Amino acid sequence: MENPICRLFNIQYPIIQAGMVWASGWRLAAAVSNAGGLGLLGAGSMYPHILREHIIKCKAATKKPFGVNIPLLYPDIDQLIQVILEEKVSVVFTAAGNPELWTSYLKEKGCTVIHVVSSVKFALKAQDCGVDALVAEGFEAGGHNGREETTTLTLIPLVKKAIKIPLIAAGGIGSGEAMLAAMALGADAVQVGSRFVATPEASSHDRFKQEVVKAKQGTTVLTLKELTPVRMMKNPFYQKIHALYEQGASVEELQKTLGRGRAKKGMFEGDLVEGELEIGQVAAQIDSIKPAADIVTEFIEIFNKTVGKLKKINQ
Repeated sequence: MENPICRLFNIQYPIIQAGMVWASGWRLAAAVSNAGGLGLLGAGSMYPHILREHIIKCKAATKKPFGVNIPLLYPDIDQLIQVILEEKVSVVFTAAGNPELWTSYLKEKGCTVIHVVSSVKFALKAQDCGVDALVAEGFEAGGHNGREETTTLTLIPLVKKAIKIPLIAAGGIGSGEAMLAAMALGADAVQVGSRFVATPEASSHDRFKQEVVKAKQGTTVLTLKELTPVRMMKNPFYQKIHALYEQGASVEELQKTLGRGRAKKGMFEGDLVEGELEIGQVAAQIDSIKPAADIVTEFIEIFNKTVGKLKKINQ
């Protein structure tokens, strides 16, 4: 039976590379698309003219489908969407905001629209808005996260039971075995983020990539729930945040300390002390930097090998 996500995007494998800020540029997106998955540009860390440059370069680097991920809270979202439409990108992933704002407009312009959610409540809302598919993301995921703290293992069956459109699992997907587990729970495909950070093609700074490879269990933490929940590494900047919590800091004090540009400082510029290092729990499983195409191939090979190893439980 043909996979509904492969059919929706016209791709070979049901693997989507997450559109991550300061990581998902044209090199990574094109590499994943050329390998048979769906590459996404992370527009959340791009000015409109930068997004246009990445789209143009991605078109030159692959003839396969690719898309753009846009956070709906982005201040110049109308300009980003104008660029996407002018450059005729037909796959748009939306996140961090109300899908009602842009879904109908994008679909009228011929786009396939997918929205990222962290709960059944928002999954149903996005489905009612007319999205073509959903990404359900557990709180293992890196970066901005849901407030419900629902794991992928719990979230996927709940959302699958509630919706009628194709479902993509995200959060903690770092291997072919994890991909199989998510699909066994009802997902039609997986979205992979952190594993693709540790690639030569990711635009993240090499120092950040090395921190990802060195990560252990417990290296990351979900914090700043009073602002926007975010999973990051426990580096010196996080320790400042932790100290503020212990002092009973106000939301205003947290915001002042966070300031602006922390994620860029950490992940793109490589400041491991003062930067915000966003990555998922699955970083603890990542032990090497390898080409994106090799990761896609490895996922599929291990997925198929694991399927072959599983046997029925004797009654």
